[in-house]
Amino acid sequence: MTCHELEALRLGLMNVLGTDDRSAREHAEKELEGELDGPIEGLANADSLSELQRHLDAALVDLEEEVAATDESDPAYDYLRGRLVAVRDAERSLARVADHGDSLLADLGETHHSLHDAFPADE
Repeated sequence: MTCHELEALRLGLMNVLGTDDRSAREHAEKELEGELDGPIEGLANADSLSELQRHLDAALVDLEEEVAATDESDPAYDYLRGRLVAVRDAERSLARVADHGDSLLADLGETHHSLHDAFPADE
């Protein structure tokens, strides 16, 4: 069993960040062989934080449905529940990354305005 959501998120995050770690990419791609469809494919191919968030949310819905449909006596049940916890944690982490990016953007805007207040541009 593998955690397709996390491996696909790693691939998508590498795209967004411009990370060129061939080894990590190849490992994730191998884990996802034959599983690239729906939200998992969207995650793996995402090129923005908003795309990552949207596809991760859809993958979480699918995973929640899988957990709900699995009998508690099934040997995979505990793993599925653990996977759900891990993916929810990744969702919160991704939200923090997006929030930090938004904060940085706002800070840069304020710095720009402050600079122009201190040194007005001649028009």
